[in-house]
Order: sequence, then structure tokens, then C-alpha cells
Amino acid sequence: MSLPSPVRWCLSLVLLNGMLLAPVWLLYGDPLRHWVALEAVLLAGLLALLPLAGWVAGLRWLLVALILVFLLVGLGDVATHLAFGRSLNLYLDLPLLRSAFHLLEGNLGFTLAVLVTLGGTVLLAFVAWLLAKVIASLQGAARGALGVAGALSMLVVSGVLIAADSQQVRPLPVVRTPLLDTLHFQGRQWIETRLAHRDFAEQMAAAPVQVTALPGLAGRDVLLVFVESYGISALFDDRYAEVLGPRLVDMAERFDAAGLSVVSGLLDSPIRGGQSWLAHATVLSGLRIDNSLWYRLLLDSERTTLVDDFRATGHRTLTVMPAITMAWPEGRAYGFDEIHAAADLDYAGPPLNWVTMPDQYTLHHFETRIRNGGVSRQAAEAPPLFAQIALISSHAPWTPILPVLDDWSAVGDGSVFSRWEDAGETPEQLWQDLERVRDHYARSLDYALGASIRWAEDFVDDQTLMILLGDHQPAPLITGDNASGAVPVHVISGDVSLLDPFLARGFVSGPVPPRPDGYPGGDVAGQEALRGWLHEAFGADDASGASVSNP
Repeated sequence: MSLPSPVRWCLSLVLLNGMLLAPVWLLYGDPLRHWVALEAVLLAGLLALLPLAGWVAGLRWLLVALILVFLLVGLGDVATHLAFGRSLNLYLDLPLLRSAFHLLEGNLGFTLAVLVTLGGTVLLAFVAWLLAKVIASLQGAARGALGVAGALSMLVVSGVLIAADSQQVRPLPVVRTPLLDTLHFQGRQWIETRLAHRDFAEQMAAAPVQVTALPGLAGRDVLLVFVESYGISALFDDRYAEVLGPRLVDMAERFDAAGLSVVSGLLDSPIRGGQSWLAHATVLSGLRIDNSLWYRLLLDSERTTLVDDFRATGHRTLTVMPAITMAWPEGRAYGFDEIHAAADLDYAGPPLNWVTMPDQYTLHHFETRIRNGGVSRQAAEAPPLFAQIALISSHAPWTPILPVLDDWSAVGDGSVFSRWEDAGETPEQLWQDLERVRDHYARSLDYALGASIRWAEDFVDDQTLMILLGDHQPAPLITGDNASGAVPVHVISGDVSLLDPFLARGFVSGPVPPRPDGYPGGDVAGQEALRGWLHEAFGADDASGASVSNP
């Protein structure tokens, strides 16, 4: 039994209104606060006056395409807020679609990732079909004088309110213009980002290319160790501090017994929730790299980095990247002498969901197979080492949680980790409960720090400077929307004099950094500051080693 035309028309209007408001409701919550999309009223009035046949059929599909694009952008904005704590930027984020699929593949496997992608495509086709039905139901509904008058009234009222909204005047708080707002915001952002692209490219072209040697670190191993998703919330959010607090106490006790000193502070990461490579680029280059375009411009430029600085100091430079499973031309662009990606690390154990190998294995392989090529650091022929190491066990989905093995020799080729291949909950099971997800986040970070501390206890000495730092905060669903973007930084060595320059920058003795709101000297410096600090503390004074100035 078909519904009467007026009822069908009203239901179509309600459905169109809900579709246009869906991204707003998902992003801001509280559907009762905003429950009228003015564009839905305007389109309903316009379509009611238009005939069902002729050129209007083409208009129908044009509207379907427009609304579909709006929905994709709006839902993409919601996803970007959840993942990275910022708005979607089409100019910068479209290239990340491929990375999103790889993340799905890492967490769910290739088959499930393909099925999810196909499911999304089918859902998109269904929405397009439904939109076409809705628009067809709205067309030509104004019959008779009363119907025409009602449609014209809808056009006039919605048009006036849209014009008022464009001037930031909202006489009715419950109405919104989600489609126009989204298209206007993205269009304005596209233009601003293109201009910023041009300005950044000009800055990069004008950037000095001098390399700064660091004689104050000559002959010493310098290790830049990034811990995935290690943000300040892990230490000062009560939900996580009860897990990580004891680990920092353990750090202090173990380092004191091993004759090591540690100072701790904060640096502000340029990103949230993901894209760790942008944080790595920021630290290495001394430029704030907060998007993929800036990253490409950096790598394509003549801009020098810490890799060049340490090579000029006489160091062997390398990077250990267990998450890299595909071709990685970026590593060659940085100019590392050696790149050790996942396939180069000879791991014989199983991947643990997205995590290709546990952090303890990465550190074990680095020490036994990579560091100075097995040559004693005291040997004259062994050059000092500058290494960037990325630890990834604290990457989502944060399951399973491993223990830190007491005996490093038991790590072997990694096959010992096979016993945890099917341990704990699957990602699908875990992510049904956000509180359990948060608990696993803290525990996985506890593992990553535990492995790092145990490694430093045994293998860092007075000829080593280890900088252990977070790459970025986890996603806002873990930290909350208003959390600081700061990450902890622990600087560790057996030679206390190497730590003095960091104390002068507001770091404090011990494993616990100051809180962001009470940081000495005011605002927390960005990760880009670290390169300049090393230049000032350990750099050459002569002209040949002039420091690189940041644009």
C-alpha cells in the first residue's frame, strides 16, 4: 500500500533534512540543538515547483552528486576530528586515502580491509539511490494554489534565513546551513592552503643549506628513539597515570643503579593521533611539518637535517623503521647511510595485528646486529652512530599486550613472540568498549617504555646520548578534545654534562617532566626546536659549521 503524496513528500523532506544534518550531529552531538537544515527546506520548496520530466531529470542527478560530495566531506571531517583532532583539509588529506586503506589492512588483514572498502562502496551507492528517490518524491508536489503558495513560502523563508546566516545572524538557533557551511569552509581552506603552499615553497627555496657539525657530540652515539603515541596525557591524565606512574618510578630506580642520569621535559608535536612521519620530519629538519604537503616539499628541497649535521660530525647515520613494509623513498631523501625497514630486521616471529614486531625485538636487533656493525665502540675503526629508531608497539589497536622479557638473549630471532600471536582480545572485540581500549592504550605504552628502559639500563653508557620522546598524542577519543599536544622527552646518558643544556631549556632532573600548564619559561617549545638546541649546545663555533637558520 503506497503512502499518500503529501505524507510521502513530508517523509522525504525529513529524510533529506536528516542527511544534511548527520555530519553536524556526529561532530557536535545533541541533535535537538540543531534540527533544521535550511538547505533542505530551500531544496524542498524549489523541487516542489519544478516539473517531473525534461531537463529537471538532469538536475536531480546533479543534486544527488552535490549532496553525496557534501556527505563524504562532512563524514570525512568527523573522521579527521576523531583521528587527528583537527578539521579535514581536502588539499592536504586526499593523498592520505591510500594510507587509510593500509591502516585497515594492518589492523584487519587484507581480506577484511577489502570487504570493508567494498561495503563502504555499496553503502555509498545505496545512499545515492536513496537520495535520487527522495528528490523524485519532492519534485512537482506543488499542485494547486495552496501547494504553490506553500512552496513559495518555504523558498522565501529559507532564503531569508540563509542570507541572515551568511551575515552571522541566527534568529532561530535550531537552524543550520550545513551544506553551505561545509562547502564554504572547504573552499576557503583550499585557497588559504594553496597560498600557504606557495609561501612555504618560497621559504624552503630560501632556506640556507649549510650543515652544522656537532663537535660536542663527536665520538658519542646519539640515539633518537620515538615512542608511538606517547603523549603527555599518558603521564598526567588520571586514567593513564596510575599505569605509567610506576613505570617512571622504575625508570628512576633502574637508571640510578646503572649509573645513568635522566632529565625530562616537553615538546609540542605538530600532529595528533597519527602521521608519525611528520613528527620525525619536524625533529630532524627543525621546521614544523604538520601536513603531507609540507613533508613532500621538505624532502624535495635542499633543506639540511640532523642527518647531515651528524654525518658532518663523523657519525654513521641510520634509521630503524619496523613499520615500513613498502618502498620508502623518503629514507633516501633524508640521506641516511643505512635504512633498516621491517624486511631488513630478520624478524621470525608473527606480526601482532598492525604491529610488525615488538619493540623489545627492535631494540634487541638494533643492539646485536646494527649498532656499530658488531664492532666494539672502543675500537678505533668504529665510527660513532646517529640512529633514529621508531618503536611501534604502542600503536593502535593496542592488542595484544606483551610482557618485557627479562633475558635479552631469549629474544633471539623473535620466534619467542609466537606464543602471543593469538593472545588477548582481537581488535574487533576490544574496540567494542572504549574504556577497555583506553586501558589497553596505557598498558601498551607501559610495555614500550618498559622495553626502552630495560634496554637503556643495559646498553646506554657515558659515550651515549639517548633522546627518548613521544611522536604525538593519541587520537582525541583517548585524550579528549582539549588535551595539550605536548609529548614527554627523556634525555638519558651516563655523562651528566650532556644533560646540562636541556636543564637550561626548562627540563627537570628525573623521569617526570613538568606539567604543560606549569612549564618553566612559558609555552612548551615545538619539536622543531630540538635541532636548534643541539646546534647551540654542541655545535661548531667556526664559520664552516655555521648553524642553519629556520625560515
